[in-house]
Amino acid sequence: MTDTKKTNRRDFLKLAAVGVTVVAGSRLLPRAEASGPTEAGPHKWAMVIDLAKCTGCGQCTLACQAHNDTAPSISWNTVVESGHIGDQKIYIPRPCMQCEKAPCVDVCMVKASTYRPDGIVQMDYDRCIGCRYCEVACPYGARSFNWEKFDGSNPVVPQWGQPEVERRPRGVVEKCSFCSHRIDRGLALGLTPGVHPDATPACVVTCPTGARYFGDLNDPKSYINILLHERSTFRLREDLGTGPRVYYIPPSNEEG
Repeated sequence: MTDTKKTNRRDFLKLAAVGVTVVAGSRLLPRAEASGPTEAGPHKWAMVIDLAKCTGCGQCTLACQAHNDTAPSISWNTVVESGHIGDQKIYIPRPCMQCEKAPCVDVCMVKASTYRPDGIVQMDYDRCIGCRYCEVACPYGARSFNWEKFDGSNPVVPQWGQPEVERRPRGVVEKCSFCSHRIDRGLALGLTPGVHPDATPACVVTCPTGARYFGDLNDPKSYINILLHERSTFRLREDLGTGPRVYYIPPSNEEG
């Protein structure tokens, strides 16, 4: 029984390592050595996702589409089915990894992709020229090109939330921002991201099973630091040296 569990977990980790990788990621491995932010701020945001709790319901995707007002064909937050462990079907939610050494930042020739002081990889949609180099460079498939102007109604509004940011123009690459607008607004109001819903990414707030956690790696008392200390975790494609800030708790772990 124990050997079977170990084998299943090993197989799962292999799925996690290769299942969301694009060929371009390995080609661009040397470019992943780009330096991070030159001036680090007081916060370093990260997300922890407990795969034992994720049921693949897709509510995180719908909330993201509503709050970030994305076109129906674009998803900043996807949920990928990734096999089974025993009788449990495994899903891997995949937002932007907010890499410490992001290939997308390294290849952007117009500096439309940059690091915020808190580590979030941000997009300047006014600077983006739509070359899609960043989309190819991302080893996680976390970027989407906006092929058409989105000027209709958003079908997931208002059921899954209200738009909180402006729609992006046609011809730019879009991606998850960890809902940086909610973080910034919350901090300005004295709220704590990861604790207060209004200051926390929409996908974390809406998850019906509580599979997602968010917080500040620079705060030793934050709950995600407690999780990372007490639970075994892994990150997708750590072998590429990107330093993802999204951590996963394997479903084979016992819940604490």
